[in-house]
Amino acid sequence: MPSGINESQLQNIPLFSGLLSGELDEIAAITSKRSFPKNNVIINEGDETDSLYLIISGKVKVVLSDEDGKEITISILEPNDYFGELALIDDEPRSARVVTMEQSQFCVINQSDFNRVLDNNPSLVRNLLKGLSKRLREANKNIESLALMDVYGRVARTLLQFAKPEEDGSKVIREKLTQKDIASMVGASREMVSRIFKDLTAGGYITVESGKITINEKLPAHY
Repeated sequence: MPSGINESQLQNIPLFSGLLSGELDEIAAITSKRSFPKNNVIINEGDETDSLYLIISGKVKVVLSDEDGKEITISILEPNDYFGELALIDDEPRSARVVTMEQSQFCVINQSDFNRVLDNNPSLVRNLLKGLSKRLREANKNIESLALMDVYGRVARTLLQFAKPEEDGSKVIREKLTQKDIASMVGASREMVSRIFKDLTAGGYITVESGKITINEKLPAHY
């Protein structure tokens, strides 16, 4: 496949799950590969662009900012995630900024090619709607968190969101997630998040070692 992406990689992306081999081949043929270094802006809020990005490796954050430069991270996306689909659907400018958190590689599909494939693949349409529904539910949860939880509760929810279960029953965040990243996601200062981390560590709720965060027991719901 000239694009450099193979069928198994496409199958791992929820947007293309359930598609037949021939359909995956057609999609692979219209992708182009692009690489970006860490801290590189892929798209800016307000950009007039027409591409869908499939994350092959690396990690990106989706960021909103106000006129004063204050930022909030609304999501962190990893391999097999994708972004940019909204602009392909409604032809509106980009709604957020996307920045690489590490060296990252993408496969890119332009709007005209994507729409052509979409017209011929009902399964792809259903997957696209499922993806949009999932992101809407996540947005609703984030709104609920910001409206109803204090900072302590929002930090706890964020840690649980990223933690993965281990064989010993603990939950571990293995990816590099800094206190600055968490502060941006929960709408708080880095200093406040640092104080909460110290309290959680002192209480034995979490252990932070070599960039890995282990959740040892159920986190308290409020501060």
